[in-house]
Amino acid sequence: MTTRISDHVEITSAAELRDLLGAPMPRAVTKERRSLHELDRQWLANSPFCLVATSDAAGECDVSPKGDPAGFVHVIDDTTIAIPERPGNRRADGFLNILSNPHVGLIFLIPGRTETLRINGRARLLRDAPFFDEMVVKGHRPQLALLVEIEQIFLHCAKAFLRSSMWRPETWNPGVLPSHACLVKSIQQTEETLEELEAYYGTAYAERLYKA
Repeated sequence: MTTRISDHVEITSAAELRDLLGAPMPRAVTKERRSLHELDRQWLANSPFCLVATSDAAGECDVSPKGDPAGFVHVIDDTTIAIPERPGNRRADGFLNILSNPHVGLIFLIPGRTETLRINGRARLLRDAPFFDEMVVKGHRPQLALLVEIEQIFLHCAKAFLRSSMWRPETWNPGVLPSHACLVKSIQQTEETLEELEAYYGTAYAERLYKA
């Protein structure tokens, strides 16, 4: 069943939103910090995955996943971190956004852990720095890194992961959709055959993770 736009009841003001949701509990407000605690450093040292949210000057948004062995984020000091860039599809949507709007939002995950660590701040793109040598993985020295100056940091509660059963293997069903090669062939206009795409996204794909 489809609904008409006229059937939608829209929220149009902060006051209306607060009237609906209520005020946040005091602990949710006071948890915000502006620099890394030792436990934040431990979290980053054990996180193999983060999401980087950006928008350009016009408000066009992007969220990009970043992943490496746990501890891939380089902590420069209590208010500055760096995230290495690895070979990818070269779209660079988030990086292009940062060039016109430096504000970023980061979420760091630890597999099996239902809380997340959130960092908001301002980012810059670095093409080189002495600490790049400390971010080499499988012989790959990052071509660039995202330098983030922390403005806000806090732990986010577990409700979303608990509701979604994200880390419960018995709920996983990766075969619910066709293979990635099938999806690409069905959705995009590609010159490659399905067999060629299956080969590209097969076992060799993981072997190329750190090759440009």
